[in-house]
Amino acid sequence: MSLYVVVTVITAAVTAAIAIPDLIPAGFVLANSAKVHVPRSWLPMLGTLKLAGALGLLVGLGLPVIGIAAATGLVLYFIGAVIAHLRARVLYNIAFPGAYLGLSPASLVLLAAK
Repeated sequence: MSLYVVVTVITAAVTAAIAIPDLIPAGFVLANSAKVHVPRSWLPMLGTLKLAGALGLLVGLGLPVIGIAAATGLVLYFIGAVIAHLRARVLYNIAFPGAYLGLSPASLVLLAAK
């Protein structure tokens, strides 16, 4: 199994996993979104965007242009998440969006190089 498949599947899996709490919405998501000044009404759309990105990555294993678009969207999404944390000065958990921001461009580069 090639590196791009492994990284892309991991990125898709963790992104889908973090989309679900947004859609429920879980208590920790409500607390965190309040701290970074993201309105509760945005959570369903944010979860949907993450889930669409995760699914797009998986589709991209067969149709690279879809995967590249999905990975690009996730990079932009997680840049926004990091900026929201920085603007609100909520740094104690910035490693989470930072880690997802690390995985998304890795998938983008590997899919684009395929």
